Amino acid sequence: MKNSLGSGYRFFARWADISYCYAIWIILLILTLVTLSTFYVVNNLGVHTDTTDMLSEEVPFRANHIRYRQSFPQYEDTLLLVLDAPTPEQAHIAAKRFTRYLQDDVTQFPATYYLTGEPFFEQNGLFYKDLSELGRLTDYLAAAQPLIARLAESPTLSTFSSVLTDAVEELRKGRELELEPVLSGISATLDARFTGKSRALSWQALLGGEAQKDTYQELIIVKPKLDYSQIFAAEGPIDAIRTTAQKMGFAPNATEKLRITGEVALAHDELNSAMHGTQDAGLLALIMVAAVLLIAFRSVGAIFTIIVSLLLGLLLTAAFATVAVGYLNLISIAFAVLYIGLGVDFAVHFLLRLEEIRRTDQTTVPEAVYKTGGDMGQSLLICALTTAIGFYAFMPTTYRGVAELGLISGTGMLISFLITITMIPALQRLFPIQIRKSSSSVRLVDKILDLPGRSRKLVYSVTSVAILASIFALPHIKFDYNLLNLNNPSAESVKTFQELLRGTEDSPWHINILVDDFQEIGQIVKQLSTLPEVKRVVSILDMVPEEQEEKGLLIEEMAMILGPISYSPTAFLIPNPHTVAQQRMALDQLRIALSQFVVEQPEHAAAVSARALQESIANLLMQLGKPALENGEAKQQLLLAVNNDLLSLLPGAIERLQLALEAQPFSQEALPASVTDLWYGKDNVYRIAVYPSENINDNDALRRFVRAVQEITPNATGVPVISLEAGEAVVDAFFHAFSLALIGVILTIWIMLRSATATFMVLIPLLIAILLTGASTVMMDLSFNFANIIALPLLLGIGIDSSLHMVYRSRSAGADYENLLHTSTARAIFYSALTTLVGFGSLIFSIHQGTSSMGQLLTIGLLLTLVCVLIILPVLLQSASGKKEISA
Repeated sequence: MKNSLGSGYRFFARWADISYCYAIWIILLILTLVTLSTFYVVNNLGVHTDTTDMLSEEVPFRANHIRYRQSFPQYEDTLLLVLDAPTPEQAHIAAKRFTRYLQDDVTQFPATYYLTGEPFFEQNGLFYKDLSELGRLTDYLAAAQPLIARLAESPTLSTFSSVLTDAVEELRKGRELELEPVLSGISATLDARFTGKSRALSWQALLGGEAQKDTYQELIIVKPKLDYSQIFAAEGPIDAIRTTAQKMGFAPNATEKLRITGEVALAHDELNSAMHGTQDAGLLALIMVAAVLLIAFRSVGAIFTIIVSLLLGLLLTAAFATVAVGYLNLISIAFAVLYIGLGVDFAVHFLLRLEEIRRTDQTTVPEAVYKTGGDMGQSLLICALTTAIGFYAFMPTTYRGVAELGLISGTGMLISFLITITMIPALQRLFPIQIRKSSSSVRLVDKILDLPGRSRKLVYSVTSVAILASIFALPHIKFDYNLLNLNNPSAESVKTFQELLRGTEDSPWHINILVDDFQEIGQIVKQLSTLPEVKRVVSILDMVPEEQEEKGLLIEEMAMILGPISYSPTAFLIPNPHTVAQQRMALDQLRIALSQFVVEQPEHAAAVSARALQESIANLLMQLGKPALENGEAKQQLLLAVNNDLLSLLPGAIERLQLALEAQPFSQEALPASVTDLWYGKDNVYRIAVYPSENINDNDALRRFVRAVQEITPNATGVPVISLEAGEAVVDAFFHAFSLALIGVILTIWIMLRSATATFMVLIPLLIAILLTGASTVMMDLSFNFANIIALPLLLGIGIDSSLHMVYRSRSAGADYENLLHTSTARAIFYSALTTLVGFGSLIFSIHQGTSSMGQLLTIGLLLTLVCVLIILPVLLQSASGKKEISA
């Protein structure tokens, strides 16, 4: 065998010898080249964080999305601000305040949309309600009119108590009044005051006959100015929003809270968590890899040689990426991780073989370098070629992010080979590897590796069972299309977005459909509305409500019922004219009336809320009688606070109601541009928004929703469509690329080794490891996703390299099973896999779930690859060769 490889042996032996003899010049030349490359990289390499550009524009769903972006650019690259408050009035006021700030800063925020706060919707909002709902509002307003009128004249706690007392008395007489929401709302407001939490009474909810909820939300859509020349393109606008929110009092523990989510915030937090997670994991990996190398070599010089070689190759690969592509994206940036994981193999194999030759042959360093170059040059070249081919196979795919990763990483493997065969021999001139006696760690590894050979039948049995079980598990492998599951689950943007997704009425993940002909909108809306997967469909047709004449009559009736209520907003600022005693008396009269009502009519629908309010008032009166409040001023302050809780929002509610009651029927021509621009695009197309009936945070629900809509409108786009289609495109790209890679690797191995048997032996452990890895993801409920799927080319490269080294050593040296496992090759496979394992295993602890899942998948795959190469493959080699060299 050596004769057939004689020319290759001599070529690489001479290469290593020249590098050693001219070490200083070689080192200076490479350092100069790397220095120039580093300057070039720093000044020219960009970072592209826009994930939508990672897929080819020729893919149909990408083309649909590009058209949508061009027609409605205001919906792309946006932040979604969520303002929470205890009442709808407070939420609305806070949102309007913040919207004014955003609209004043057009430099950082070119566009801001607060749809609920649009003057058009504020005035015409009643027209968008159903006739039945308007009728119910009319009835509630009729019942509440006396209360509103009297409070507008005298907005005091005493007046409020007196009016409610009269209303309860009417209930006692048998009059039908809808007082339950009022009584419940007042009771909740008083109870909140006793617990030290201010909770204003919502008059908007009361006038609508609704029970007041704990929290109300308003949404503001903001299009920030992004700087893609920076890694964190949205950092400036997000910081500006947080700073202003703090100044306005929208703190996490305040009454009004502001949270930031949306497409841009999610991408920002994902990148932030990925970088911090990788940084923390990288530090842990560095320590653990150094520890493994120290155990393997017991030499600082050897560790220094490996690290220097890796850094030099990494910088040269970055220079190639700058020349060939010009930028890194969120996928191709992983080339550094892949390079370190695979590049360390070359260096470890070379140095351990060098040490073995020096120990067994008792040669000098120059002679050992020469022999090591000859022995390792061709096997390392085959490994570099097969791994490079594996990466290059990703280049033809439509997934541009992975295609660029394949180009950079594939070339990086060739660069790693050149650095290993050139730089490591040169560094031996300065840091020669020392001859060590067989250490306890080496003896321990040898004992472990000896175990499988003594139980060949057991190895075959366990392997067969594992393969059969894996085949049954493969159909259950899943791909997680949900981009949220890649992010840090504790990030504000993620938690807020998931909360919004649970409320499907206005899900931020909805499908958008573009329609060229206005006449087609109605038909498409009708078809989509019948789908069980669809909650509602909104289009420009909905901006002009139906049955406006009937609704207009009800609005006029409400205006007549309310009457010309005149109030002075300053009246609500005048100190309460009633004394503490007068207010206590009014409250006590209300308590007595409620108590009598509950006793007389315990089965009444309002009895429960009446009893609760009676207890709340009794508690308030008890608070006023406490010794701590003997001071009249302290009592007055408590009553003033209660007065504000109950009546402070009434002026705004009256003002907004009076504005809404002035509404008149309108046509589509009356719609303002701020409304029509959201539904009628720049290139004369119309937008239809389709909302899901389920929480599409679930992958199965996402698929059902998207496929159902696509049956009717194949050109649908939006985040749900992009997530599903991109996921399937990625899976398809990796499947085809993996197939091409496997074919290319098989041909390369067969050409280089010139043996079908040897090629088969190289592939067997790789295929078994891939099969077992896939089955393990099913057993551990670990889904593939957009992040961890790039672990597959790494596992392919490591599996091929390890198998190749083992088979090549067996053929070239004629080593039998026992001797093969005691060679530097087996130990190099063990230690290089161990360094990769601890390096990538540290990613499990990343706060970024995508990175963490990548660490989990790599750990599983590397462990199984190590088992297949060091346990199953040697047994196969032993059986196939009968403890003889595999014939060519």
